[in-house]
Formats: sequence, C-alpha cells, structure tokens
Amino acid sequence: MRHIISILIENESGALSRVAGLFSARGYNIESLTVAPTEDESLSRMTIVTCGSEEIIEQITKQLNKLIDVVKLIDLAGAPHVERELMLLKVRTTDQDRGEIKRIADIFRGRIIDVTSTTYVIEMTGPSDKLDAFIDALDKDKIIEVVRSGPTGISRGEKGLHL
Repeated sequence: MRHIISILIENESGALSRVAGLFSARGYNIESLTVAPTEDESLSRMTIVTCGSEEIIEQITKQLNKLIDVVKLIDLAGAPHVERELMLLKVRTTDQDRGEIKRIADIFRGRIIDVTSTTYVIEMTGPSDKLDAFIDALDKDKIIEVVRSGPTGISRGEKGLHL
C-alpha cells in the first residue's frame, strides 16, 4: 500500500542524508521525496512517498522517530488529507497542433508557461492520476520531457503537523 509520510525535521545539514540512509539501510524504497523550509526557519517539512505493508510502514515510522533530527511525523494515508503533485511537461508543437494541445491542457486545467516556435512547456498540478491521464491524452511522440515533483500532502481539518 502507498503511504505519504510527512515529517517535521530540523533544518540542518545531514538531516536528509540520515533519513535517506535509514531507508536504504533497510532496503526500503523512496518513491518520491520533497523537502522545503516551514514558517519556522529552524524546521523543514519532508514528504516521503513509499510503499509497504502496515508492518513495514510501522517499522519505518518507529525508526524515523528515533532519529535525532525528526521532530514529529504523521502518516497521511491513515487520515483524511489533500495531496497534490506538480508537473512540468515540454511538448513538441507545430502550427497545425498548437490549438489542440492548448485545448487538452485547458481541459486538464494546465497552464502553458513557456512558448517557443516549436515547443510548449505546460504546468499542471493535481492528484497523480490526473497528471497520468494528461500524459496519456497526448501523443507520445510530442512529449520531449516530463518533470514531476512527486506527491506532497497536508491533513484535512484542524489536525496538522505542527509543534
């Protein structure tokens, strides 16, 4: 089962390395990883997407909680949450298909953020399955490059990951 683990971690050098090392030492895979500072400059928020059974995820969270840099963590898969992913997609265009590509991007609520005489760069956010569907809607020969952030998430309602 897929899990999104959100971690408040000390904003110090080596913290990311210690978390990644914990995963690699135990043979667990990180599907995606995002890290950014929070409103408190001494803390960062790390979002890790991984797969595993309930026992494996429980083992991961216990081991993460033992790391000195980890302040607090939550597994978002077990609670109502909102998740989004950012994708930048570069596509090859011609005068004949520019309108069609723009129409498809509009349907998926994407934005064209860069235009050259032969390419569009399209920005899109949403759940991973929406981004996958957008890619499927395009001609594979038109896709030059895809960059995805991986999912990030936040708990719904009053519950949150804060001190």
